[in-house]
Amino acid sequence: MTATQGSSRTQSGTTTMPSRGSQYSGYDEPSGWTGWIVFAGVMMLMMGAFHAIQGLVALFQDTYYLVAEEGLVVQVDYTTWGWVHLVLGTVVVLAGVALLAGQMWARVIAVILAFGSALVNIAFLGAYPLWSLMMIAIDVLVIWAVTVHGKEMKPMTASRATTVEE
Repeated sequence: MTATQGSSRTQSGTTTMPSRGSQYSGYDEPSGWTGWIVFAGVMMLMMGAFHAIQGLVALFQDTYYLVAEEGLVVQVDYTTWGWVHLVLGTVVVLAGVALLAGQMWARVIAVILAFGSALVNIAFLGAYPLWSLMMIAIDVLVIWAVTVHGKEMKPMTASRATTVEE
């Protein structure tokens, strides 16, 4: 690292180094990893839409699925599954929007909803296996992206708030 990297120049031309606290206090600028949070937010929007579609299909065309209600892991009728998927999809879309807005609470909700979505899709696995496996894979990606790289979004939203206030 050269003397001028991470430093700033004053009006007199002297170079000042950042204080050790600011250098190691965390993320001053958003890193490239914030893209994973945007990815997780977009995946949550898609996942919510997929749940809503799956719910609407279960409500309006129950003969579409491969097994009868007795063949499901949790034996309830497809109308109940349709409402579960429709409500879950709506909540996931709203949480995805909040995650894209950089809300801290949305990270926690995203993990809880992705976990719940994976459980619902495991229970629905017998009805449509490929779709359920795809949804579980999306859930795992969302949980990974939010838990591993969610910390970087906080400074980005804080810096946006200060920019707006100025």
